[in-house]
Amino acid sequence: EAPPTLPDFLLDPNVVLKDDAKWRYKRAPDYSLTTTTFEKTKSTSWEKNPTSLEFLVQNLVKNWEKEASYKVDPKEWRTISQDSYSFHLNGGPGMSADDMLHLGTYNALIGEKGVKGVYETSAMDFNTSHKLFKGAMKTFNWEVLEVLGAPPKVSIKWRHWGVMSGNYRAKLNSGRSVIARAHGKMIEVFGITVAEVDDQFRIKFLETFWEPDQMFRQLVE
Repeated sequence: EAPPTLPDFLLDPNVVLKDDAKWRYKRAPDYSLTTTTFEKTKSTSWEKNPTSLEFLVQNLVKNWEKEASYKVDPKEWRTISQDSYSFHLNGGPGMSADDMLHLGTYNALIGEKGVKGVYETSAMDFNTSHKLFKGAMKTFNWEVLEVLGAPPKVSIKWRHWGVMSGNYRAKLNSGRSVIARAHGKMIEVFGITVAEVDDQFRIKFLETFWEPDQMFRQLVE
């Protein structure tokens, strides 16, 4: 049994969906398919040890992703430190919660350069990027593989995966569209995230290291 002092977002990966908040599409998103797919296709079973750091960190990041993607008022994000939150990609400059909302979570994780010839971040806003990836993969699950260190600062090795069940179609600034037909295969990427939390386990600093072209090479074969 986890000690009662831990915040709920460390104990339940879906808890923020119950919040009364300003949601992007007027209501909390439905993650039931993602949750079911996760249980069937994950490579880890941290929930067997609900006090493990891996389980707690995985829940924190899953709740953060839901807030960053669907809560349109960053003041309602419970998983971040309102005073000092910044998100970084591959050693790049810090982004605030407002920056992430403006860009969209996918764009924040792909970076402003995009991936040459297949994805241009500047040609995508939040909605077009989400529609693009949701169309290509019904679910894109995330799990913790390993946590190194201990709070307040940890390093997380992770896996992100889904099946390409729909077509990939991205518009470029030139007006050209990149189209790749659904191939039904697994898309799988790995990376490392460094996270720092405050004394209430809210995220102060996140830096993710991965190669976005890993994903696009698999989507656009």
